[in-house]
Amino acid sequence: MEYAEAEEYYYGEETAGNGTGEACEWQADWEASFSLLPLLYLLVFALGLSGNGLVLLTLWRGPRARRRSADAYIGNLALADLAFVATLPLWAAYTALRFHWPFGAALCKLSSFLVLLSMFASAFCLGGLSAERCRAAARAAPPPRVAPRRRPAGLGPVAALWAAAAAAALPALLLREARRGPRNRTLCELAAGGAGRAAALSLGATALGFAAPLLLMAVCYCCVGAAVRRHLRPRRAEAAARRRLLRLIAALVAVFAGCWLPFHLLKSLFALAAAGLLELPCALLGLIARLHPYATCLAYLNSCLNPLLYAFLDGRFRARCRLLLGPRRPPAAASSTLSGPTQRSELPSAGTKL
Repeated sequence: MEYAEAEEYYYGEETAGNGTGEACEWQADWEASFSLLPLLYLLVFALGLSGNGLVLLTLWRGPRARRRSADAYIGNLALADLAFVATLPLWAAYTALRFHWPFGAALCKLSSFLVLLSMFASAFCLGGLSAERCRAAARAAPPPRVAPRRRPAGLGPVAALWAAAAAAALPALLLREARRGPRNRTLCELAAGGAGRAAALSLGATALGFAAPLLLMAVCYCCVGAAVRRHLRPRRAEAAARRRLLRLIAALVAVFAGCWLPFHLLKSLFALAAAGLLELPCALLGLIARLHPYATCLAYLNSCLNPLLYAFLDGRFRARCRLLLGPRRPPAAASSTLSGPTQRSELPSAGTKL
């Protein structure tokens, strides 16, 4: 599913079936991709490593008593993105070397597994986050003077999420191999098994790691929207804080969908044609092959965009970052600042969960 799979599908011999039994051939100039894509990968690596690292540090250093019920999912979403971006220097080198893998079979398997693990874990985290908001919004609104704090999500749901993601990513660990290819190259790709197996794995990954979670998110937000209109009064501070949180989560879901949709669409079209299940003109297959590397880059960009959304949309995250990264104040000064009107006006939006 990752870029190595793109190489296997699209770049090996520049031929493929188009669903009619006809073998398509196309010529493409990949020189620009060999130079541009590694730079984009390294840019995503730098931004994703620093941004998601800051998210985890901010959550970890924050007071436990003020953690929101969504913080567990937000933290694990950042952890999944970190696991992915850690592999990008390897894929950047692989692409720069014109799809030559010099790192051995173990790293081929592990890197491919981490890419899939991250994709599934990110989708499952967003699905869990949406379901948690749906559950919270569906409960009857508390009395005006009673606002019981919800406890953060326990280890059980998070552990189940990672176990499911690891199980879904297991084929990459079992079926990836580093094998000798043409022009004295070593390729990191799926073990030979035919177009049918490759298509089944590709479509299964799209269904489980994109389509099903996105459907769950859509259903949850329909429920949340109905509950918000029913229970939350427009002028209540708690209602405003919840709406800010909902906007943040909706932005996370929208960015996830926008980044990953082109990748999954192109990959699925090619897999269906290669398996003989869909008839596509050879010219369209060639276009898919040329667009796929850049759709892959767009998908990978998702790993460094989430921290930017927190910075723009979550006041509590901004406040925590300022406390974490700003100059240290003497205890008395810090105490007076926290009790002052500026800080008091900033932290209510942080008083709900991320």
